[in-house]
Amino acid sequence: MILQRRYLPDMRMLLTFECAARHGNFTRAGEELALTQSAVSRQIRDLEAQIGKQLFERVRGRVITTQAGRAFLSEVESLLDMANSTMRHATAGGQEQRVLAVNAPPTFAARWLVPRLPDFLRTKPDTRFDITTRRDIFDFATTQCDLAIHFGQPIWPGAICTYLCSELVVPVAGGALLNTDIRDAKDLADAPKIHQTERPHLWADWFTRCELELSAPNEGHWFEQFSLTIEAVKSGMGFGLLPRYLIESELAKGELQIPLDLPLSTDKAYYIATPEGRGDAARDFRDWMIGAVSFRPLA
Repeated sequence: MILQRRYLPDMRMLLTFECAARHGNFTRAGEELALTQSAVSRQIRDLEAQIGKQLFERVRGRVITTQAGRAFLSEVESLLDMANSTMRHATAGGQEQRVLAVNAPPTFAARWLVPRLPDFLRTKPDTRFDITTRRDIFDFATTQCDLAIHFGQPIWPGAICTYLCSELVVPVAGGALLNTDIRDAKDLADAPKIHQTERPHLWADWFTRCELELSAPNEGHWFEQFSLTIEAVKSGMGFGLLPRYLIESELAKGELQIPLDLPLSTDKAYYIATPEGRGDAARDFRDWMIGAVSFRPLA
């Protein structure tokens, strides 16, 4: 691949541009980068001359990006992120070690994946992990990532999705509600409930499965993520619907209990997304995850 030198970026100028755009001020950008204000201005002028577009305009004592500057900033941020992760990967492992970049949803990563990584390392001790927790579907072509855990439907542009597991949720109690006498689904109908914003219909769907209908399906406390929902249930604020594999530790300690073992399978699942055209750099890890997906409690 032959690159034209005049299009090769000067990373120092790109860093200065990003910093100036973020601060909206050349002086503050200079303070962060240990440069004078005039040095920042000179680098911005040189960068504008190189690309042939004005990147900033002055408005009431501030500098703000032009339309061209905003479009350029998005590309620069991606390039700087890529450069940062490239160097991180290059320096993370020793001479014979490899870095495996894995992205997973935050709660899944913290509560299921990370506690099990030592098991993988027992068979692949030369692996060094770079774990991220982006929640969006990103472009593998511009991201240093070998494998991503995706919750939803098996759709990821530029990637192959392999089924990992479905999501089963069960009623869970904690705190002052820990020893509440719950004999059937009717006992939970009027009980305080914790809802998760990202799964707004869980309780309604669970009661439908039990052939019951709630008169006020949205009544209760609402939290955005499973990690917050778990803490709310532990505090006794209400009963929650949670996947077993996210609360293994709390169940083992007795901090949470399952009053009714009536699981509900949601309409989405977990998939392993691997980028097309890269061979299969993460094949061993993908196979290990599929083998570990029985969600057996940790020893």
